[in-house]
Amino acid sequence: MRVGIDMGAAQGGVPATLDIEELLATRLLVQGNSGSGKSHLLRRLLEQSAPWVQQVVIDPEGDFVTLSDKFGHVVIEGERSDAELIGIATRIRQHRVSCVLSLEGLDIEQQMRAAGAFLNGLFDADRDYWYPVLVVVDEAQMFAPSVSGDVSEDARKLSLGAMTNLMCRGRKRGLAGVIATQRLAKLAKNVAAEASNFLMGRTFLDIDMARAADLLGMDRRTAEMFRDLKRGHFVALGPALSRRPLPITIGAVETSARSSSPMLMPLPDAVADVEDLIFTPDPDEMMRPLARRATPAPRPTTDILAELSRATSSGPSAPVETRVSQPDMSPQEREEKIASVLATILQNPHSAWQPDAVLYQEFLIQARMRRIAGAPMSLPEFRRQVAITRSGVDEVTAASEGWQKALELSRSVSDDLQSVFLLLVKAALGDEPCPSDARIARAYGTHSVRRARRLLGYFEEQGLVVLHADFTGKRIVAFPDLDIKTAPGDANAVEDDIVRAAE
Repeated sequence: MRVGIDMGAAQGGVPATLDIEELLATRLLVQGNSGSGKSHLLRRLLEQSAPWVQQVVIDPEGDFVTLSDKFGHVVIEGERSDAELIGIATRIRQHRVSCVLSLEGLDIEQQMRAAGAFLNGLFDADRDYWYPVLVVVDEAQMFAPSVSGDVSEDARKLSLGAMTNLMCRGRKRGLAGVIATQRLAKLAKNVAAEASNFLMGRTFLDIDMARAADLLGMDRRTAEMFRDLKRGHFVALGPALSRRPLPITIGAVETSARSSSPMLMPLPDAVADVEDLIFTPDPDEMMRPLARRATPAPRPTTDILAELSRATSSGPSAPVETRVSQPDMSPQEREEKIASVLATILQNPHSAWQPDAVLYQEFLIQARMRRIAGAPMSLPEFRRQVAITRSGVDEVTAASEGWQKALELSRSVSDDLQSVFLLLVKAALGDEPCPSDARIARAYGTHSVRRARRLLGYFEEQGLVVLHADFTGKRIVAFPDLDIKTAPGDANAVEDDIVRAAE
């Protein structure tokens, strides 16, 4: 079934039609500086296509939550754990309910983590639920940055990986990405390159105009036109829009954002003694509580799931969800199953090069498959367990007092370094040779042996270890706080067991 929606007017006053079925297969990129009408365009697209296709909106500013009043979108607050977001995303696909993931009030790193977890939940849904979904991501340069910024590497990899999956591999899973950005130069090229449809709005920087012209197949001299575009005016190109660059004007919308552009207002009449008004404190001023930024409290997960169930049951052919009760499981049995899942994942030779966020997604899936009872393990706790498992510690050593002290000491290093630290401690407790640079690099998730040596230097600078060599030049790592040290080991060895396993 072919469905064309009216996006506004093209040249000559003819309707500018967007083919939804073609869009689902070819994806869309929207670009425009702040104030160009980019959010207005997305709202027009969402309103016009709401009756025809399920929609998921990643909304960093909370502008699109008003869609719920007229079109029934479920509003999901992003201030939740990864496990909650993944579970909600799975049910969103299962019940085919449109939603808005509102990330308002979160800092940029929290927004990236929430969006990454939610998009991964949509992407990892069972094959039975691969129905068509229009996934709209506003301010996409935040979630798929072209360069690393002030956020942690884990957050960047999680968000960028999710956006790459959406645009590169989402089509077969029914996910059609619609991404909007203020700056093409700040958007990762591998994400932008997967779009076949483009709507380019007003932009001023030469680098953004040049990229827009390249994407539209226009001469770079013609790119100057992007500076002259008015608000709400875009140039369209793509199989779902037009085979040639086509200027269009976006039509009106039925809903509005909670925030709006600032309007000029006249200043109040000047009053006498204005200095006294400003510099003299109010007697009650010191008693007032400090004003804090109001952030909407997240709705309980149970409320969202109940709303999803109500929305589904209202349809005549709503699928019936079959719930399988979780078997009773003792704490010991649960720990054994979790340890088994972790061991299975980490035994894969390619797991060492995967970011923790990817391994965490696999762990959650495996845990559901094995019906492990209880609340899912949080991401920080998962990282801790991965570090312990990667160290290769045996049960006898794990029960020793030295290992317990080592675990406490390891909390002084960052999460990404705990695998390396515990690997060295385990070797020292077992009087084993010092791990080689190649093995340390693998524990850190890199192929660079130079980085492994820098990690050891960092540990020494922090006073956690002392590095020295024996008379044959083999390396020894000593732990002053634990009063242990490794046996001499060849730093340049490459034929140890773990390297051979990777090969």
